[in-house]
Amino acid sequence: MSESFHFQKLMMNPNFQKVLMKPTRSERSTFFIFSFFFLLFLCAVASINGVRIDTLLKFGPCTFFSGNSSSNNNDFLNPNPTSGAAAADDIRILIGILTLPDQYHRRNFLRMIYGTQSPAGAKIDVKFVFCNLTKEDQKILVALEIMRFDDIIILNCSENMNKGKTYTYFSSLPEILNSSDSPSSPPYHYVMKADDDTYLRLDSLVESLKPLPREDLYYGYVIPCPSMDPFVHYMSGMGYLVSWDIVEWIRVSEIPRKHMDGPEDKVFGDWMREGRRGRNRKTAKWAMYNYPEPPTRCTHELWPNTIAVHLLKNQEKWIQTLKYFNVTKNLKPSKLYHIP
Repeated sequence: MSESFHFQKLMMNPNFQKVLMKPTRSERSTFFIFSFFFLLFLCAVASINGVRIDTLLKFGPCTFFSGNSSSNNNDFLNPNPTSGAAAADDIRILIGILTLPDQYHRRNFLRMIYGTQSPAGAKIDVKFVFCNLTKEDQKILVALEIMRFDDIIILNCSENMNKGKTYTYFSSLPEILNSSDSPSSPPYHYVMKADDDTYLRLDSLVESLKPLPREDLYYGYVIPCPSMDPFVHYMSGMGYLVSWDIVEWIRVSEIPRKHMDGPEDKVFGDWMREGRRGRNRKTAKWAMYNYPEPPTRCTHELWPNTIAVHLLKNQEKWIQTLKYFNVTKNLKPSKLYHIP
């Protein structure tokens, strides 16, 4: 007889069918125990690694493990580690670097500069700010930047330097950033306007802000250059910072709305004086200064106690500044490269 005939005969045997159809109690118990621990193992893996496995949903929730992972795919694409989750008492700062849409190279350079700084005790977001796009290539290239870095604010204005761009920046922020989820908590404690030829050392900036008030604050490098009196005039456009309540005031006040033309930093100081704002003032001189060359009354030699260096108008000045502050000291050794 053929092997298939023997197999068919075996399958027709009633005793064999009972064995197949009715496992013993011990076998059922073993199967259930094994299944339980297998599911428990899958839930643990999903919880520890923050992995969402769609097939696990068919088995119901993981009752014994409930992990929430704050990481997502964007974390691997975020060039700015200062933008991570903040502790409740951390200082929250928005730095808006006013620039132009076509300055692609400058933005990528500054992303390296600020993306390699991780100040303790603060959540700092660095954004590039410019007015409406006007060219077809900008609509593609800037959109790609936003998709990749998510660090651009496009204002509803025509590009300008001293005809209201700074006003549009500050006055637009409450509508852009305020959340109905936490209306009593401002999105940032401080907002800074900075030039794209300014190098900011974020650790030093944070340390200088820690003892200062978080309301009605106007902070920067006071003009005229020889003065140390923060009330004498206004803060230099290299980088000045105000508390969030002043940002909200700029949005609703008629004073800045009716006075937008002129050197933007001087005009901003006029708003503070006319509106009697910025009663808490701090000049960060001489931790903020212009690059040493050419020497003027506003320049200072590079020194460790630095928050900002301004007028870095070319690559040579940037490299000398970065070299002085030894910004590559944390470069990890690797067989992948050799940098003498």
